[in-house]
Amino acid sequence: MDWIGLGILGLVLAAFAGIFILRRRRVNFTVVTLLALVVGIPIGLLARGHGDYVEPLGKIYLNVLLASVAPLVFVSIISSLTSLGNLVKLRSVGLRSVFWLLLSNALAVVLALGIGLATGIGSGVNATTGQQELSVLENSVQNFGAVLVGFFPTNIIDDLARNNIIPIIIAAVTIGVAYLALADRKAREVRPFKVGLDALKLVIYKAVGYVIRLTPYAIVALTTTVLAGTENLGAQFVSLLGLLGLTWLACAIHTFGINALLLRLGAQVSPLRFFRKIAPAQLTAFTTQSSIGTLPVTTDVLTRRVGVHPEVAHFTAPLGATLGMPGCSGIWPILVAVWGINAYNIPYSLTDYLVLALLGAVVSLGVAGVPGTATIAAATVLAAAGLPLDFVAATLPISAIADMARTATNVTAAAVSSTIVARSTELLDDRIFRGEAEFAESDSIERDPAHA
Repeated sequence: MDWIGLGILGLVLAAFAGIFILRRRRVNFTVVTLLALVVGIPIGLLARGHGDYVEPLGKIYLNVLLASVAPLVFVSIISSLTSLGNLVKLRSVGLRSVFWLLLSNALAVVLALGIGLATGIGSGVNATTGQQELSVLENSVQNFGAVLVGFFPTNIIDDLARNNIIPIIIAAVTIGVAYLALADRKAREVRPFKVGLDALKLVIYKAVGYVIRLTPYAIVALTTTVLAGTENLGAQFVSLLGLLGLTWLACAIHTFGINALLLRLGAQVSPLRFFRKIAPAQLTAFTTQSSIGTLPVTTDVLTRRVGVHPEVAHFTAPLGATLGMPGCSGIWPILVAVWGINAYNIPYSLTDYLVLALLGAVVSLGVAGVPGTATIAAATVLAAAGLPLDFVAATLPISAIADMARTATNVTAAAVSSTIVARSTELLDDRIFRGEAEFAESDSIERDPAHA
């Protein structure tokens, strides 16, 4: 019997009781979420090696959260498209979403390359290749053509069960476009489809709302579990710790610096107020380390707190969980590459680095939003650049810790892109953003976009 583990479980349950009391007293959800992280850190430090009893609590939340993703994405995208009213507006929202998501990833690549070259990370390690078992990583390298074919669904039920987001998006877009094509000519016949879909969406949103309420509890459990299971890296990993620090720095600069600039230029909103409003999604991403798993929280804060119309929030945010992903597909592969080039003393010219940056922006687009995305993205980019996969194998010990910051960066970028797209299509409600109005469930069905 692990008595220390039972004591840690008792502390977590006591934290749960405190969260319950705060929520009953209607303390701001963001404040409670932050407090949950603050409480989870010391409990996790005390629980070193004794987090087995707490771990199932976090896994249960992740399972429930992930279970809500596929139906939420599928129904939300179809409903968003049917609400657009015509194919012209679809092209407007879709193309803008892709542009801003890809721009965010490209900026992340440039940022990571600049930081990596400026610091010379990895220099002096003098590592040699051939010291790592690479069979698993070699299997992780994704052929772009095969990945592209895998984007298209063959069995939508199987894709829904597996949370294969890109095939789900493509199937949902196809159904939505088909409705729009019929809406003008056969409005009476297809109206029952729209009414039933809107009713189903309300039910799913309500169910997802129940899951979101569990977020502060989950943050305590997940933070405790992560810290309890993290080994002491020690002095032998000084260089890797430097890489970890640079990754967190680059993610912070992108999350709060580059995105602040994009928000000012593209959405004309206050970055500080925006970051306060999306804090629950950032913290959920930070602790769950899953962009897709955070989607219910992301779309909820975008619609209810930021004022992004559901038509945009439920299209761009899911797309951002599979496309762009600047933390996992931009920052991490490039920093790992620069670290490895220096650590393994590989000659590399300026032209080579430019090609590496181009590959980081293009090849990583073929990496779907699945667990281990950053490792897959790094392996794919390095293979395309002709660099040894030893780089990725050597950095695996810090990858899980780096993933906290990477995922928060991914989610923030998706939320920022959604907000910019909403502004450019006049689907951003400034009254909600300023706190002068509240989002109503009927807004997602009945609100006239012209009044946004």
